[in-house]
Amino acid sequence: MPRNYWMMVISPENFRIIRELGFTVQGLKALYHRKAQRIEPEDRILYYVGRDRYFPATATATSRYFEDGTHKWAKDGSSEWAYGVRIKPEIVLDEEQYIDARQLAPRLDYIRRWSPEDWYIAFAQTNLHLLPKRDFGLVEDEMRRLRGERPRGPEKPASSGRGRRRRS
Repeated sequence: MPRNYWMMVISPENFRIIRELGFTVQGLKALYHRKAQRIEPEDRILYYVGRDRYFPATATATSRYFEDGTHKWAKDGSSEWAYGVRIKPEIVLDEEQYIDARQLAPRLDYIRRWSPEDWYIAFAQTNLHLLPKRDFGLVEDEMRRLRGERPRGPEKPASSGRGRRRRS
């Protein structure tokens, strides 16, 4: 069960690289070392392509962070891509299905501190954000709907087997 729900803000070029790598690894900037340390296996990741303002995919972390000196990521800001985390894809939309964040993001609790017309500023300050579970689920459920799948809905606790018995 995921402990954390993350949003990774990336450039179109770095999203293309992630696709080419088969959603097997995600780079993390040295600037966000403390956040990178918090990523654990089973944590979920939502991708947001900042320049174009769309949500294209979700993934699940399959490892803790590690030092990554491969330099496979395109330069994006002043901080180097010093770390990585192994991932597996969950939902990857086709390009024509990418969710326009201008339509969905204003409904997220995460951006409530910003005025509605400035919502995108909430995502511009860093490239790794810790999201509320509800926000992650809202976007991922919309992705499932676009793919013709049923939304997962809230997670239900496992049954203890001590429920009511039907009378015969």
